[in-house]
This record gives sequence, C-alpha cells and structure tokens, in this order.
Amino acid sequence: MSDKVAIVTGAAGGIGFAAVQKLSSQGFKVVLVDFNEAAGLESLEKIKSAGGEGIFVKTDVSSEEDVQNYIQKTMETYGRIDVLVNNAGVVEKATLLAEKTLADFDRIIGINLKSVFLGMKYALPIMVEQKKGAIVNTASIGGLFSTPLNSIYAASKHGVVGLTKTAAVEYGPMGVRINAVCPGTVYTNLVKEAAKDMPQTDRQYYPSYPMDRLAQPDEIANVIAFLASDEASYVNGACVNIDGGQRM
Repeated sequence: MSDKVAIVTGAAGGIGFAAVQKLSSQGFKVVLVDFNEAAGLESLEKIKSAGGEGIFVKTDVSSEEDVQNYIQKTMETYGRIDVLVNNAGVVEKATLLAEKTLADFDRIIGINLKSVFLGMKYALPIMVEQKKGAIVNTASIGGLFSTPLNSIYAASKHGVVGLTKTAAVEYGPMGVRINAVCPGTVYTNLVKEAAKDMPQTDRQYYPSYPMDRLAQPDEIANVIAFLASDEASYVNGACVNIDGGQRM
C-alpha cells in the first residue's frame, strides 16, 4: 500500500466503483463518496475484503458544505489528496427541451456540473500546496456532441469539458494535471434506468455502436487510472473520447 490517496465521487457503483477498484489495486488509499450510504458501505467492504484501504463519506455532491466535508474527512484521515475523480452524475428523461422543467435543470446541473466545480475548488489548493496532483472529470460524448432529447445533460457535460480545459491551463504550471474522460454509452444501472423512459421510436436519434456492444465500467476505469497515474505525466487538458467509435 502506497501513501497516495484518491477520492472518487459516485463511487457506490458503475464507473465510480470500477475506478475505485482499479485505483485500490494500484495501491491507492481510496475515499468513496456517494449519496447512497448502503451501497457505498457495501462497496467499501468489497475494497477492504480485497486487501485495500479506504473510507466512505456520504455526500450530496451538489452541496458545497458536503463537498467541503469529504475534502476535510480525507485530510483528517490521510493528510493528502493525490487524485480526485469527479465522477458522480445523473441522466435525464429523454424529452424535447421545452418539455423539461426548471427543477430538472437545477438537479442535473447541480449533480453533473456544480459538483465538478466544487470538487476542484476545494481539492486544488491542497494539490497546489503539495506541488502535485491529478484530477479526472467524467464528462461524456454528450459533452462533445449534441445529444437529442438530453439537452440538459449535454449542457452539463459540455460544462465539465469547459471547466476541465480551462483549469488545466490555469493549474498545469503549479504541478496539477486536469483531464476528462468522455465515455459513450456504458452498461451501468444509470443507463439501464434511463432506457426505461426511452420510447422505441426515439432510438432513431441514437447512433449505432460500431463495436456492436456497450462499454463496460472497467473499460472507462482503466483510462481514468491511466490519467491519474504518473504514466500520464504530460497529459493535461485532454478530453479522452471512450466510445468505441460511436461518434467520429
């Protein structure tokens, strides 16, 4: 076990838990951040059973107070933050823009974009003081291209890309690398739930999958772990498309 510490939000399942598993296997002490306490504690137990070390912090990632709390808990427990993976996110019901509500907008922007801003805001000063750190934000191909019927989600993920690129330029000279992953459709519970609300006729809006399958969470986690590692020491401001050729 190394002294390096990684925080992962949305860590109870899907891409987040896959990232936790990968980072833990590489020797990181892991801080699992999620709103779902039962699932988060279960995920932490799996990490410990595999020989890893970590803590769980129940968090509403759209709350500034809660984000400050998981940063504080990490520092109290481990005294440093080497990696932050801003992964928590939600999808929306597939509808035309005018059919969406302000409550939909506030919820999706709060969890998908505001949480990334807050996580970086409170982790960056610590990383700057350490003169080293890596942040990986989970964006989406929806942050690079249009996503019909998912306009708020697209706006939130475009925002993540913008924050990533700008912060990378600001903090690169201070020793902190900031990158993003842009997955295509990944086979997670989040996607399964969203598909329930997608009428069969709406599938015409969605591109085909050249690899004839969806991505698995660990395939995204592998790229996250690379970007978090010293092997990616000259990768900064990148938004890595991981979609199997879905959007070219």
